[in-house]
Amino acid sequence: MPVFGSIIKGAIELRGKVPSRMRNGNPYKAQKRTLKKLLRKAQLTAFGENFRFSELLREKDTVKAFQQEVPIYDYNSIFKNWWYRALNGEPYVCWPGKIKYFALSSGTSEASSKYIPVTSDMLKAIQKTSVRQIFSLGQYDFPHEFYEKSMLMLGGSTHLQYNGTYYEGDLSGITAGGLPFWFQHYYKPGKRISKERDWQTKLDEIVKKAPDWDIGIIVGVPSWLQILLEKIIETHKLKTIHDIWPNLSIFVHGGVAFTPYAKGFEKLLARPLTYMETYLASEGFIAFQNRPNTTSMQLVLNNGIFFEFVPFNNTNFDDTGNIKPNPQVFSINDVEEGKEYALLLSSCAGAWRYQIGDTIKFTSKEHSEIIITGRTKHFLSICGEHLSVENLNRAIHMLEEEFNIEVREFAVCGMTHKSMFAHKWYLGIDKGFDAQLAARKIDDYLKLLNDDYRVERLEAIRDVFAEVMHSCHFYNWMRQQGKEGGSHKFPRVLSKEKSELWEEFLKQKCN
Repeated sequence: MPVFGSIIKGAIELRGKVPSRMRNGNPYKAQKRTLKKLLRKAQLTAFGENFRFSELLREKDTVKAFQQEVPIYDYNSIFKNWWYRALNGEPYVCWPGKIKYFALSSGTSEASSKYIPVTSDMLKAIQKTSVRQIFSLGQYDFPHEFYEKSMLMLGGSTHLQYNGTYYEGDLSGITAGGLPFWFQHYYKPGKRISKERDWQTKLDEIVKKAPDWDIGIIVGVPSWLQILLEKIIETHKLKTIHDIWPNLSIFVHGGVAFTPYAKGFEKLLARPLTYMETYLASEGFIAFQNRPNTTSMQLVLNNGIFFEFVPFNNTNFDDTGNIKPNPQVFSINDVEEGKEYALLLSSCAGAWRYQIGDTIKFTSKEHSEIIITGRTKHFLSICGEHLSVENLNRAIHMLEEEFNIEVREFAVCGMTHKSMFAHKWYLGIDKGFDAQLAARKIDDYLKLLNDDYRVERLEAIRDVFAEVMHSCHFYNWMRQQGKEGGSHKFPRVLSKEKSELWEEFLKQKCN
């Protein structure tokens, strides 16, 4: 029996016996303490002085006073008013000290590239939450030997660019320097390969080294990991990935819903994996799955982030997903299960009432558990159908299950059609499928999943179209946009501008 594995497992199981609810305490009290710590630490910053943090701390209801005093920000507004100063080297803007690192986040509809401040306090918080996630393995029944296996983390390049006053790069590159020394032996693909900036070269290097590693855990975005595992299987002439990594047991994934990729992953395995979802954004480590028999993640309520929740409805958001003035805002104690909320966070990296752009739904208030349902600006509602990314993922999963096919990638857009409207789906199905049948079935599924869609389908949405293509077109588009690999994802809902660019790209590929 491996001695080191036994020690690690014993420590993890001892920690795992303490229920997460006991460690977190009362959710609202934990969040109130977190907010007070943040305000106290930032009261002498330019932001803290402008919004009277020292006075807010003396208020009887600090949370309410904070919400009344500090406005809600999106990326554009907080960068324009505050973060640009930190980017230019000014200290004590939104958080004490000088910001040494900025994470380059994936482009959104708001900006082609976002510069998210990353402080030493945030790095410590991310590391602390990562350790908590490791301890959560005590809830699972893995053998001692498992704890001596390596972990393959497929992220962006760990190479950081120095720009005179700060370093910029992928969050994985910024956090890599904080890996504990004892973990370096287990961390794959190692420092040299991780620094590689060319995605294809990185994949080739990992494929080459794969036989030398004994991998127990893989970590990354499902689409890119699926491509990597397929390349390893093809190159080394294997039947499944377990032929080369027999101890592979866990897949830690995040960034995109796993359901559409499940069928493709199953074909690469000799036996099932344990799937664990994480919610690690450039703005912080927000939540992670910490117990078996659930697909939800527990919010991290006592480690550097204060959360607020805005009901994602027509009262609080306009038709394009922009938040309206004076929206309803709830704290953790006021939320309801099953309702969709846009997420606001204030953090130890100097984000204040920051609209991260994601929408979530509580599945368990008792455990403070959530699922990600989509993005505030990545939903489809050209005439009131209000289709969330969760609806889209479910429809694609139903198509895969009914016809035993694999949809590797997909996207949808709304358009004007016959003086009214229509939807067009783009489906990455490598073995081909009847496009008209796909459109009809997806239409049927969505009528079952969403009442608003069913109503609008009778009146305003005149037709549903589908185009079936090889999934390589999606990945080639990502490469052309400079968003290949790492945490980059193909958008599920295409705006009018992006759909026109996408159509032009497809025409060029077909000619």
